[in-house]
Amino acid sequence: MDKLTHLDDKGNAVMVDVTEKEVTLRYARAGGSIHMSPEALLAVKEGSVKKGDVLATARIAGLMAAKKTPELIPLCHPLQITKADISFEICEETNCIRCECLIKLYGRTGAEMEALTGVSTALLTVYDMCKALDKTMVISDVRLEEKDGGKSGHFRRDSGHQ
Repeated sequence: MDKLTHLDDKGNAVMVDVTEKEVTLRYARAGGSIHMSPEALLAVKEGSVKKGDVLATARIAGLMAAKKTPELIPLCHPLQITKADISFEICEETNCIRCECLIKLYGRTGAEMEALTGVSTALLTVYDMCKALDKTMVISDVRLEEKDGGKSGHFRRDSGHQ
């Protein structure tokens, strides 16, 4: 097993030194879902949730969170994000909303944590705005879908990964 890079020789948590790493184009895409009652999903779709436009608010929250990732995850490097996008897909057959967050940047370290933070926060915002309609909502399957750039190269989740 490779040595964990966030630990020094004494086992102390440290920020990884990326000073000597090459600046490359980095890309990360994460996804996740929130499952809810058909009534709550219909309210989101119709725009009738009393707190306002759920998906527009969740999109902004996810984008803001992605930019603040180093303030939330202690050992993350501050990154100069050049593109951030949050998208939603309403899946009526499964009563869920699928969310994806895409992050791009030029840097010395990857954007996976920013993409995961963005999608998580967007889904939490949907929960917050809809909890009066459905307290049984479940956020699930938050995961890295794809990344590229840097020493580890390209990763894309295939149908064999759960």
